[in-house]
Amino acid sequence: MQTLSYRKIFATWWPLAASWLFMGTELPMISAIMARLADPKIHLAAYGGVVFPLALIIEAPIIMLLSASTALSKDSASYKKIYRFMMWAGGLLTVLHFLLAFTPLYYPVVVGLMGVPDEIVESARLGLMIMIPWTWTIAYRRYQQGVLIRFGYSRAVGVGTAIRLASNAAMMIILLLLDRWNEGLTIPGIVVGTSGIAAGVIAEAIYAGLRVQPVLRGELQTAPRVDPALTWRTFNAFYIPLVLTAVINMLAQPAAPAAISRMPLALESLAALPVVAGLTFMFRSLGFAYNEVVVALLDSPGSTNRLRRFAHMLSVITTLGLVAMAATPLSTFWFVSVSGLDQELGVLARGGLLAAALWPGLSVLQNWYQGVLVNQRQTYQVTISVVILVGVTLAGLFVGTAIGQFVGLYVGMIAFVIGQAAQVIWLWWAARPVLANTIARDNQFDENLSLATAAD
Repeated sequence: MQTLSYRKIFATWWPLAASWLFMGTELPMISAIMARLADPKIHLAAYGGVVFPLALIIEAPIIMLLSASTALSKDSASYKKIYRFMMWAGGLLTVLHFLLAFTPLYYPVVVGLMGVPDEIVESARLGLMIMIPWTWTIAYRRYQQGVLIRFGYSRAVGVGTAIRLASNAAMMIILLLLDRWNEGLTIPGIVVGTSGIAAGVIAEAIYAGLRVQPVLRGELQTAPRVDPALTWRTFNAFYIPLVLTAVINMLAQPAAPAAISRMPLALESLAALPVVAGLTFMFRSLGFAYNEVVVALLDSPGSTNRLRRFAHMLSVITTLGLVAMAATPLSTFWFVSVSGLDQELGVLARGGLLAAALWPGLSVLQNWYQGVLVNQRQTYQVTISVVILVGVTLAGLFVGTAIGQFVGLYVGMIAFVIGQAAQVIWLWWAARPVLANTIARDNQFDENLSLATAAD
């Protein structure tokens, strides 16, 4: 068995990073189109302040299926067991989404709990209705993508994301043409944006289902049986902490718009939030991909130090990239010329980007340490880290709201960065014993390899 090479790490990482980066372009693309339609502040605020955060919370229990499938889908029996969980979870969460969007439950949550401005309440509800396909399709495609990554087909994940973006763009273009060609017909920006998202996730799920079929008939069928076999008890012990991780993490998403709504420049901050979050996500996405890389490759001999060095290098590159974007005219070009914000919102967005400067590098480190713990099935440590993340983030938002003197967008970005830093510190501490063991394993492998080479 050969030592893990940097080339293998890069070959596994870049298709997943491209997939995340493609997804990262989705929000800026949608925001740019919505910014050029009628009432852009209203619809951007409705999407970034209500629809997107609530959709993320609803899907939280299934968002970690990618990690679970990558780690556990090692044979046909394991695949079938997790498939049953995916179908039930995706179906029940879709019912929850329907109840929130189509019943009076919507108003106590959005108006009473989140306290969003009255101007965006009905637009946000319409967008949430259109997003009904979101949860189940994401559960299905993330599950199948995990199998593809497990058996060395990570490039297929990037292809699927490209199909998603193309379908998204095609749907929005069709709606824009209908809007232009039919006099008297005005299609709201929230309808254009959420319809594009719905079309995109459906198309990606269809591709993932078709692309995985040769793997299911081939490598998965011939893979050696896992011993001991995956049981519901072992699956729950692995996955429930990840579910709690995702749910707790997503609770911080609507907390930011809710806090921003109570600070100076509330509507302007909510309108700029999805644009700033989208650009920040593009830089952070390069680190998101690293979690599955570590989960899949840490078992390889000689992997620990190489995976760690790659993470540190990626952390520096992503941080410097965002700083360069925020500190130069590139940010104005992106926010005003590309995203379609007016000059006032463009200046506000640039300040928000500067406040988030350290976020991408911290995201890389978070996924490095998190991948180490998930690989060793210590998922409870990940849950603890997210409790710390959310607690520190909420504390920052609370302080900013209580002071009431600072722009909401800036307070929100700084709160998330500080929360992420606290999470990374915990994950580093929790991963130390695991890394000590894997380094000792790698050293033993190197010693055995040297002895074998000398004997030859």
